[in-house]
Amino acid sequence: MKVVVACGGTGGHSFPGIAVAEELRKRGHDVTVWSSGRDIESSVMKSWTGAVFSTGAKQLKARHVLSILASFFKCRRALKKNRPDVLLAMGSYSSLPPVLAAKSRGIPIVLHEANTIPGKAVDFLSRFAVRVATSFEMTAKCLPNAHTVLTGLPVRDSISKGTRFDFIPADSFTVFITGGSQGAHAVNELLSEAIVMLKRDLDRRSEKKNLYVIHQTGAKDEAFVREAYAKAQIPSRVKAFENAMADAFASADIVVARAGASTCFELAACGKPALLIPLPSALRDHQHYNADAFAARGAADEGMQNQLQPKQVCRYLLQKHDHPEQLASMRERMKALAEPDAAAKVVDLLEGLVQGK
Repeated sequence: MKVVVACGGTGGHSFPGIAVAEELRKRGHDVTVWSSGRDIESSVMKSWTGAVFSTGAKQLKARHVLSILASFFKCRRALKKNRPDVLLAMGSYSSLPPVLAAKSRGIPIVLHEANTIPGKAVDFLSRFAVRVATSFEMTAKCLPNAHTVLTGLPVRDSISKGTRFDFIPADSFTVFITGGSQGAHAVNELLSEAIVMLKRDLDRRSEKKNLYVIHQTGAKDEAFVREAYAKAQIPSRVKAFENAMADAFASADIVVARAGASTCFELAACGKPALLIPLPSALRDHQHYNADAFAARGAADEGMQNQLQPKQVCRYLLQKHDHPEQLASMRERMKALAEPDAAAKVVDLLEGLVQGK
């Protein structure tokens, strides 16, 4: 079977696509990963050693109309030359030119929606798809005219196989902060202040415990976050892009993160308790609904960005530090939400469709 996996735009759309591509390759299929070619994708694509095609897809803005049109024709030519049996698109603007090109060539299309609430791309493109795979059960209600299949969100097989960083003292309370592959300025500001407060509170105690921070900042905030921790003498690993995510998760007692679907399901795969801070500007507030789905099961807590203050976050982390039994309970509930066979379910769906043609 020859398959195109169109993913990209952000790490949250790229990583699940690569997870499916790996499963396809494992089963002996011919697979090519299509990305938009953005710089932010380059670090993600390093994990894929197979064939890659850059579509040149751009975000859906008026000034990009000609670029999007050019991408459509580029995809159409590529599909004519290497006609796949099926095209899988993982959502976001990067899916638009590949899906429309596949439709024009009569190639079956399968979409995957990562979030609870479908994005504009999947919402629009679902009319052209033979199936829409979903991560959350509630998503089907938002796509009443589509043939949906619940698969869960594919995550990298390696993400749950990390080992604790050996440079972190064994008795440390370790907090991992990540705003996603591009960082999140508001989260960086809020958490860097909260962590400094947490260090002060812990240092005032007669029985001191080590604090360690792992912080993925994005390129713009790396310097100021590193400086804040250095000034407060907080042992830390600060990186614009954390290229050892599995080890970072394995090292963490608790994670503070955005609530993108990929992050949520990676946390589940690793069984890591989390404070989820949804991106307020996320389309249709989908990150809130993602966080709510995990918080409702007791696997995570949700904090609203415009309501959180550094002191509140400090108190929250101190509470978790002082009550490890709460973290243990969250850990078990998070593990229960894992979908380890999601990539296999998506590939089963693709195989079934192609074999049934």
